[in-house]
Amino acid sequence: MSAALPTYEDVLDASRVLDGIAHRTPVLASTTLNDRLGAQVFFKCENLQRIGAFKFRGGYNAIARLGPEQRRAGVVAFSSGNHAQAVALAARMLGVAATIVMPNDAPRAKRAATEGYGARIIDYDRNTEDREAIALDLAQKEGLTLIPPFDHPHIIAGQGTAVKELLEDVGGLDALFVPLGGGGLLSGSLLAARAIAPDCAVYGVEPEAGDDGLQSLRKGEIVRIGPPQSIADGAVTQYLGKITFPIIRDQVRDILTVSDAQLVAAMQFFAERMKIVVEPTGCLGAAAAMNQCVPMKGMRVGVLLSGGNVDLARYGQHLQAG
Repeated sequence: MSAALPTYEDVLDASRVLDGIAHRTPVLASTTLNDRLGAQVFFKCENLQRIGAFKFRGGYNAIARLGPEQRRAGVVAFSSGNHAQAVALAARMLGVAATIVMPNDAPRAKRAATEGYGARIIDYDRNTEDREAIALDLAQKEGLTLIPPFDHPHIIAGQGTAVKELLEDVGGLDALFVPLGGGGLLSGSLLAARAIAPDCAVYGVEPEAGDDGLQSLRKGEIVRIGPPQSIADGAVTQYLGKITFPIIRDQVRDILTVSDAQLVAAMQFFAERMKIVVEPTGCLGAAAAMNQCVPMKGMRVGVLLSGGNVDLARYGQHLQAG
């Protein structure tokens, strides 16, 4: 692993670590959607990954590389849910104790799963408290190793294995839509796409209310925003990372935004037509493709469905909306 930014070689290394551990998730397509858009759309279903999200890839890759003393001391992470579950499960598999700093309004399903994997949960208020500061304080006081949700070379490299698999399975793509929160998935996807399909235009997709990535790209530096309000709870980050931002800045074609209503429509499509559960955050890239935020006619298009963890009651409300 390089001392600076991760590279595609690090993605390849992560792929070897994850071989036989992470699921090689399926790629699905919809004739109905292809006919509607006049394009071939390939959905990489990370909603069917272990813990129900791509986050398992980066979490396991990071914890697997800890030394014996770090493993004995344990790890700490901060997350609204999917990274929490990823770290909790990976830690349990590797015999490491995990502590998760989690917002008190996190989806119940994500919290219950995190606890089920044996993690200790520390609550915080996302509107008034700094989750990173809480985690860093715990790390210092208890000797824990911090496993951040996105701004870490091993996390980024692990997330990049999803697009590596997608391109290996379907071949070259003209465009790729990737959900964007803190940038771990997008930056890892960019590393893989640039190496395997350099002509592919990669787009990050954020919720309209949390467009810090778009603002950062336009300004050329990391822009911090207030706590966003969106149903895409996994992408309501307030800023990109110091490692993820330069990769995104230099390699992404553009960053797009979609509304909560568009996310709900995408969730409904997946449930009704493709019979799969995708959480709001997982629908970010799909919503951009379905609404043709960029021209797609005649193209081969990849879409990362990043997760499928959602409270059943809330999910039912989304399906009935509109």
